[in-house]
Formats: sequence, C-alpha cells, structure tokens
Amino acid sequence: MGEERLTRRDALKLALLGLGTVAWRPFKPRENIAPPPFVGLVRVTIDHVPVHREPAFRSPVEDYLGRDQVVRVLEKLVSPEGPTYNPRWYRVPGGYLHTAYTQEVQVRLNPVAPAVPDGGQLAEVTVPYTRCWQISPEGEYVPLYRLYYGSVYWVTGVRLGRYQEPLYEITDDLLKVPYYVYAPYLRLIQPEELTPLSPDVPPLEKWIEVDLRAQTLRAYEGQTIVLETKISSGIPSDKPTDNGIPTRTPSGRFGVFHKVPSRHMGNGDLTASLEAYELPGVPWVSFFVDTGVAFHGTYWHDNFGRPMSHGCVNMRNEDALWIFRWTMPAYEPMAPEAKGRGTLVWVHE
Repeated sequence: MGEERLTRRDALKLALLGLGTVAWRPFKPRENIAPPPFVGLVRVTIDHVPVHREPAFRSPVEDYLGRDQVVRVLEKLVSPEGPTYNPRWYRVPGGYLHTAYTQEVQVRLNPVAPAVPDGGQLAEVTVPYTRCWQISPEGEYVPLYRLYYGSVYWVTGVRLGRYQEPLYEITDDLLKVPYYVYAPYLRLIQPEELTPLSPDVPPLEKWIEVDLRAQTLRAYEGQTIVLETKISSGIPSDKPTDNGIPTRTPSGRFGVFHKVPSRHMGNGDLTASLEAYELPGVPWVSFFVDTGVAFHGTYWHDNFGRPMSHGCVNMRNEDALWIFRWTMPAYEPMAPEAKGRGTLVWVHE
C-alpha cells in the first residue's frame, strides 16, 4: 500500500485537535465547587465493579462502574480489611474501588512519524483505549478490537484517513491482517528501550523462581535477587480447556526458549465484540513451556497475588518488559522474535 507522507506541521496540528477526542469520561464538578485533587486514572476492565462505602468488601455498595469507564483516583491506599493477597484500594468519587479489575492509565498524545522502517516498528497505546478499524476496498471503515493502554503492536505503515487524520497501520501478528488506529494514540518504541539487561552476567548465572503458593516471582543472578514481584499464575484447575490444556501453571524446571514483543492471544476472530476472547497486543511475552505458557504483561486486571490466568504467568507490564530484556535468549531490538536455549525457570508450589 502506498503511503502519504505527513508533514511535521500537519502531524502536530492533528495531534492537538485529537486532544479532545480521547474516549474517556472526565469528572464534572458541581457548579462553584472545585474538583478534588486526583493522583491518577483507572479503567474498569470487566462488565461492572462495585464502589463500596469503605475500603472493604463487607462494606455496603454505593454504586457500580461499567466496562471501560475511566475514573479519577483521589487516593491510593492499603486497607487493613484486605484481602490479604491484594489489600490495595482506590478512593474514587463516591466511595472505594478495589484494584482487582482495574488498570491504571494515562492520556498521552504522541508525535506522528511520517514513515516507519521496513519491517515495522513497535508501538504502545498511551490512552485508556481506542478503537481500531479495517478499511474495505470500497473505503468503508469496519470497527474491530478496542486497543488498551500499555498493549503493544507492530506498526507497519502510515497513511491519512478519510478526514486527513494520520493513521498507523498495524499488522496483526496472529492473523497477518492490517488494521488502522489514530496515530497520536500510539507511542513508537525506540530500539534503546529494548536492549538486553545485565548482558555481562554469565547466562548460567541467571535463573527465575516462580512460587505458585506465594504468587511471587524472583529473578536471580547467582544467589542475588535482582527482581522480586507479585504475579498471577494459572487458575488451579486440572480440567482441560477447549484447547485441551489445563489452566494450572505447570510445576517443574523449564527454560525460556521463545520471546516475542507482541502477541495476539485468544480465539483469533476478527470482531468488534467486547465479550469475545480476544487479547491483541499482549506485551513482552517470554515462553518457557511448549504448551504456550509464558511470562507476559497484563492490561486486563490488577489483582497480582492471586491466580487469574489460563496458565500463563501474568505480570505488570514493566516487570514483564524487565524479564523480556533480562532473560536469554537475547532479543535484538525490533526483531520479530528471539529463539534459543534460554534462562532456567523453576516453578514450584
């Protein structure tokens, strides 16, 4: 597909115009009352979550928030009421919201590149969410997935839309089809952000321990812990799913053998349904079991410390990126993948 190059002036103009089009609901204070200060934004990740009167599940429910509603966080706190595995709560307008089915988000617009390198360039979403589109041969825009904050994609082209707005072309890594998204909502990732960590440490000195009982991950260099974080492993059920693979994260000794910076997980359907099992743009995936079990970033919950997955090890995006850069096989920035015998992973109860 031919590309229409964008001038810096056009890109800046359109980015500024796009500031008012981000799909999130701002707080509207009462007349003559200044809005309270806030410390961040969170997106609701499931159909509805309760807002409690106090930061405790036993507390009365004052309201419900719906999927993809974005709310201001007035305070972050750790509740003595727990739950023990994840006692983190947000104070929001109207009450208290547990973190489990939320995602911390921002609204950041980005300069638009007039072109991308051959082979594409990785990019991350920097708004709470945005719709992507297929463009039919007749020029019709067909809605597809919502792309969420922190998810990562391969940008393979730049073009102007029907209203002369800049669009990035994304090529889906699973389906190998292009779709389009408003370009200022994506930040192009630079190669220096993906260089290996601790490259001078002998590969055999690096190893990872996953404690399924404690829901923690520790990364070691020799006997020194260099990363310790909570994770969400597979839900402990040995009943096979539709693909025949149990949801429990397997115990044993494994090795990272395949890494990809972005992976479309799910059924692989082209759909606009929010109920479909489609997770495009899962970031920083490091496979260590040949059934598809991997460490990866997670944008659909913040309930680390409790099993939540279909078998993989869910991590915060920043921790998954750290593992992606630190483990062997080494990843060459902007390569489609890295393969080879890699870092030891010990998974145990």
